[in-house]
Amino acid sequence: MMVKAIMIQGTGSSVGKSIIVTALCRIFYQDGFRVAPFKAQNMALNSFITKDGKEMGRAQVVQAEACGIEATVDMNPILMKPTSEVGSQIIVCGKPIGNMQAQEYRNYKSKLISVVKDSFLKLAHHYELIVIEGAGSPAEINLKEDDIVNMRMAQIADCPVLLVADIDKGGAFAWVVGTLELLTIKERNRIRGIIINKFRGDKEILQPGLNYLERKTKKPVLGIIPYFRDIQIEEEDSVNSEKNRYYTQPELGKINIEVLYLPHISNFTDFDPLEREEGISLRYVKIGERSSAPDLLIIPGSKNTLDDLYYLKKSGYQKEISNRLKKGTVIVGICGGWQMLGRELYDPEHTESSREKIGGLGLINGVTTLKSKKITFQVRAHLLPNPFFNIQDELVGYEIHTGETILSGDEKPLFKITQRGSIQTDINDGVVSKKGMVWGTYIHGIFDNSSFRRSFINFLKSKKGLMISNGVNQDRISYQEQKDREYDRLACLIRDNLDMDKIYHILGTEKR
Repeated sequence: MMVKAIMIQGTGSSVGKSIIVTALCRIFYQDGFRVAPFKAQNMALNSFITKDGKEMGRAQVVQAEACGIEATVDMNPILMKPTSEVGSQIIVCGKPIGNMQAQEYRNYKSKLISVVKDSFLKLAHHYELIVIEGAGSPAEINLKEDDIVNMRMAQIADCPVLLVADIDKGGAFAWVVGTLELLTIKERNRIRGIIINKFRGDKEILQPGLNYLERKTKKPVLGIIPYFRDIQIEEEDSVNSEKNRYYTQPELGKINIEVLYLPHISNFTDFDPLEREEGISLRYVKIGERSSAPDLLIIPGSKNTLDDLYYLKKSGYQKEISNRLKKGTVIVGICGGWQMLGRELYDPEHTESSREKIGGLGLINGVTTLKSKKITFQVRAHLLPNPFFNIQDELVGYEIHTGETILSGDEKPLFKITQRGSIQTDINDGVVSKKGMVWGTYIHGIFDNSSFRRSFINFLKSKKGLMISNGVNQDRISYQEQKDREYDRLACLIRDNLDMDKIYHILGTEKR
């Protein structure tokens, strides 16, 4: 096996492993290597559908984009989508194999080692470099016996490991030393360097601590990555609390958007394109927080739609949403959020929940029935004629849902899906109701389509009496081009603060 690999592990969750992997992927791609990302097992509710209709974690999709390649499920062969505090839907090689409780999955995990190896070897045959991401911490002693994503994966790939610590949380030095202390000698020997992430302040002040850390661990510190907020890369699986820290009240002269942060929220990356638009202020409203006076309220996707809807209603949000609509707020539902807009939801096969039925929000005349078969397709669609927002462009996105929604009365579908995967179709999708004030769709990534996104924003601006942009300058840059610029900016920042010469030396390959 000629491929070279390097692995990024962390002292804990949310220390920045995904972003470091993304940056290294971009750097190696810029340096002329055929490079791919890999994460054996991902626990995330943000997922993506590949061209062949398989489901994988979005973090590896982002990393693949940074590599300039198309994502495949071999980059993330095992995906766990939590459905409760102790249970998850298990997706292997892009297909769901069922829901498992924690202990049940732990007993099953040994059967997945061959799956992980096979996926890694497939990538190894096609790429020169693979950047591997770990999960959580390699020093979780209660989990090490069944590990398939940290040191076991490093052993399978026979690769060096870099350890990332988040200094912004405090205790980074103890975290590094403690992590190394809990590893075996062989495991410690795999760790070839330390990266200090999310540093704020003067690096000179940090130097005495770094000197001590290198003496104590006998491991070099390869870089100090500054804390940043101005580079926009998709979050892996949690909404960054920093996003809401500076939002206090609706901003004058802007379109104010609120997204309900459901207990089982999924695919919140659907709204990143809105957040990047000029003149938009977007925040996430967690259960218990009051909605302010948004121009747009979005109900996002959910991995447990019935339970999240019950929680919304129990918390008083059904009345809140209804009141917002009466006062002029536009209400949009995406996937599970779209299902919630109707009169009733049924789950006769207990696909997602122990509940069999729940009344919906009653904002549209429609009924949803969940089914055991999961619909996973990339799709092409067009907007059906309506007087509120109209475009002629073909739209792209993807479906991930279990269920079918049937409209009745005078309700009108919003989209026509013309292609699922490679199959031509003629399927109505979504709804537009109440003079454009309520709409929904099953299509994830709908706001990635610049023409639709800007047409909808102009609808909101027109309602609010704001100047409508003709988009002449903005339309020259697609959303993908915007993302590519951000990957380049991230790579530049990491290059400036990481010793890439030493990393190439650790990899055992020449810098091109």
